Amino acid sequence: MESHNKDNPTARVGDWLEVAGVAGSAMPFTLTNLKQDLEDIGSRFDGAPDLEFRAATGPLALEQSALTYQRVPPGYRFPFGHTHKTQEEAYVVVGGSGRMKVDDEIVELKEWDAVRVPPGTWRGYEAGPEGLEILVIGAPNLGKAVREDVHGQRDWWSD
Repeated sequence: MESHNKDNPTARVGDWLEVAGVAGSAMPFTLTNLKQDLEDIGSRFDGAPDLEFRAATGPLALEQSALTYQRVPPGYRFPFGHTHKTQEEAYVVVGGSGRMKVDDEIVELKEWDAVRVPPGTWRGYEAGPEGLEILVIGAPNLGKAVREDVHGQRDWWSD
């Protein structure tokens, strides 16, 4: 086996894996394009016609977590607030801006802000003038028990 140092341009990842004791083990992964490969189910939320919601949990075969991509149109508030019994969620703003209501507090959001919301806490969000694009990461993965863990309320966030 070749030397494994930064000065050896021929060292291979496979060699490193062998040294690390994982040679020959399968390195499974799943690849999907959130915008091109996933069905947009935004219309199921009975809101703005250009609300975009793409669930990646199943297509990525996530076992321990959940992932969705959402694009909320400019000036629009997501029609439902919700809370979870067991799932913690992290919201990452990947584009635009907006506001998020977490229980009774409202926070301003800008690109690359991340908000962690623990179980038992209500949350809802709305887009700013250029819209809001977010990734929502949840753990644990709720599998087929999503409806048992989540409680939603239409128009939860009212002015």
